[in-house]
Amino acid sequence: MLEVGEVKVIFNGEVIHTSAKDSLEFFTSHTQGGDEVWILNGFATKEPIALQENDELFCIKKGVLPKEEVLESMMRARHTPKLHHKLKSAKVAICGLGGLGSHIAIMLARVGVGTLRLIDFDSIEPSNLNRQSYMVEDLGKPKTKALAEQITRINPFITTEPLHLKIEQDNIKQALDGVDIVCEAFDNAHTKAMLAQSFHTFFPDTPLICASGLAGFGDSNTIRTKKITPYLYVCGDLENGAQVGRGLMAPRVVLCAAHQANLVVELLSSKGI
Repeated sequence: MLEVGEVKVIFNGEVIHTSAKDSLEFFTSHTQGGDEVWILNGFATKEPIALQENDELFCIKKGVLPKEEVLESMMRARHTPKLHHKLKSAKVAICGLGGLGSHIAIMLARVGVGTLRLIDFDSIEPSNLNRQSYMVEDLGKPKTKALAEQITRINPFITTEPLHLKIEQDNIKQALDGVDIVCEAFDNAHTKAMLAQSFHTFFPDTPLICASGLAGFGDSNTIRTKKITPYLYVCGDLENGAQVGRGLMAPRVVLCAAHQANLVVELLSSKGI
């Protein structure tokens, strides 16, 4: 029961009754000080801000991984209200883990998508380093393995499902069964077309987010997201494919990957999961 002058707040995921009048007074009395990050309702600050009922406060020591429940609570507070649970409950497949797919996966890991199915058949080689989310020490590793390791270093509480496989028409159903959304991130035009044409035969109500037109450099605003059918989307400028004299460069590739990842979040936010 609250005493006179107390408010109920949530501190590092636990309910606490406090008589502190502001966030500075609260953190000063409930932490050890030093090298810490103080977060109030998703915003990092050490300014004295008046406390309100059900405020969420977090104290995170720099360089130390919080417990799972603390990290989850912190991420929930940083997101739009009620969004984190939908992301945590979702399963997204990324088909192709090159420049697009590797960055899509990293962004979805950072926003807290609970399960990521990582699909690719290739290994990392030096030319990948100009635009893909890999390091020199990853050279020679399967992309599925290297990306799963990277995601674990970002958030060890996310489930990854590495699938070392080349997507073909006869394995689409098995490879993509049970996911909420699929991101197509192939660099082969034939494979892109095959998946776009075949996917909804097996999964008529599952969103498929494809990419087309992201080569070279130039006007960032030509990269856009377009809804083709109720469950098919395309991100890119829909024109500039890779060809002789116009290769794939990190800035535009990552712009398109961000469009795809952002659309995933948008779709999951409205999905009843």
